[in-house]
Amino acid sequence: MEGTQSNSNAELIPHLFRQEYSKMTAVLCRYFGLEQIELAEDIASETFLKASEYWPVHGVPENPAGWLYTVAKNKAKDHLRRGQLFETRVKDALKPAEAISGHEFEFSDEIIADSQLAMIFVVCDPVNSQSAQVCLALQILCGFSVEEMANAFLSNMETIKKRLQRARANLRNDGFQLRKLQKDEISTRLDTVLKTLYLLFNEGYFSQNENQFIRKDLCSEAMRLTLLLVENKLTNMPQVNALLALMCFQSSRLDARTSDTGEAVLYEDQDRRLWNRFLIEKGNYYLLKAFSEKQESKYHIEAAIACWHTTTRDEKWPHILQLYNRLIVLEYSPVTAINRLFAFGKVYGKESAIKEAEKLNLSSNSYYHGLMGFLYSGVNTGYAIMHYKQALRFTKSVIEKKALADKIDQLTTLVQTAGQ
Repeated sequence: MEGTQSNSNAELIPHLFRQEYSKMTAVLCRYFGLEQIELAEDIASETFLKASEYWPVHGVPENPAGWLYTVAKNKAKDHLRRGQLFETRVKDALKPAEAISGHEFEFSDEIIADSQLAMIFVVCDPVNSQSAQVCLALQILCGFSVEEMANAFLSNMETIKKRLQRARANLRNDGFQLRKLQKDEISTRLDTVLKTLYLLFNEGYFSQNENQFIRKDLCSEAMRLTLLLVENKLTNMPQVNALLALMCFQSSRLDARTSDTGEAVLYEDQDRRLWNRFLIEKGNYYLLKAFSEKQESKYHIEAAIACWHTTTRDEKWPHILQLYNRLIVLEYSPVTAINRLFAFGKVYGKESAIKEAEKLNLSSNSYYHGLMGFLYSGVNTGYAIMHYKQALRFTKSVIEKKALADKIDQLTTLVQTAGQ
């Protein structure tokens, strides 16, 4: 029984940390001022540390999130009672309109939503480069670790650490403040905010983490934050609705993308009965809202592609290919080029797709070799095995390695059987 309770705590606390840490930090920054962001982060971290020590002994409270916010509020009051800290490091830094009187503050749903919305736009300050803004927002608002960011950007941890240090220093030097959103801030920073949420969702949907193929908690967090933008009249814009539609369509197939044993399931092999119809309907709703104005972004096109993927109609592939052709002109990326080739093969056949693929020059990309392995299957089994082995060499994912090894075994058996 004790072992079960310990396992429950081990799973619950990281989940709550992902869900509540950034909310807690945002509200504390609303109170202390963003110049004291490290103080807010310390209080939030201490709160979760106390939970990890207290809950295994006394049990998980009936309302775990409420318990965390109560502890955070008390810890914040304790810091303020240490008069010297308040007088020398906090009080002078706060403007009268920004301070909350009486040392009383709330963690209401409205305050949490407003604080998070303001926080992400402040963090995405043009004083930093776009890549630095994305890293900073992922860390502060989304709770990414340095390792997760290094995976998301295919960079090393030391580079990410230095980028974060410089970004935080720039924000301090710029005298940034947590305040209500202004229209000019939205117009200059919205692209970075959307890119941050897009990267967050993608890290969950197709995780670069070695041991996890899908991380539903990251997908949920990205959708929750995007919904915050949709629900605010200042940020309820076509491209925001398009991004949320994309997330809904992609999330609708999450349960079908892995088998009962945790192995990756390719799109062609997915059990359509596992697709979430509610999320597909939500995706359609937000996609219609996105196209209500004459505006098109990469999120519009990707959402339309994802929408076609949730249908079972065979004639979808020419439409998907046409959309990829538009997307690749709007914003080229190796992933887009590889995905386009899959659709190209569906329309024009594998041999034509192979000729197109050879023009890409992506010989060190595991996804490229995985695609080539698929395209050569049934055309040239030896080449298919060779490419799957190359994909196996370049991928970091344990689950992908297992799926690729299975493909190689199947094709090798096929060759051996044919030779007998």
